[in-house]
Amino acid sequence: MATSKGDRRLRIKRGIRNKISGTSDRPRLSVFKSNKGIYAQLIDDLSGHTLAASSSEDVGQKGKINNDVSKLVGKKIAEKAKESGLATCVFDRGGYPYHGRVKALAEGAREGGLKF
Repeated sequence: MATSKGDRRLRIKRGIRNKISGTSDRPRLSVFKSNKGIYAQLIDDLSGHTLAASSSEDVGQKGKINNDVSKLVGKKIAEKAKESGLATCVFDRGGYPYHGRVKALAEGAREGGLKF
């Protein structure tokens, strides 16, 4: 029986999450994308808390999201991380290919000063 795209992504996501974990010193930068938005969170997995979050709605965009908006979201999450005193993180692409909007978000976060 064929698996759906969503099931495949979740299987890949579970594999990624088995390998990486965020701490308070080096949180996990988790990415989620939908057709209408892109979201990023810095998560401390040991305590189960979100340290910072940003989305396409934070940068004033609703509806279809492109790479430029994704890059702005990456810069915004890096800015919030600096305010919290964080300089490094672990990147979690959430099962999505490192391509397009996910790659643009990562590049924006690097330009904003986050290291991963």
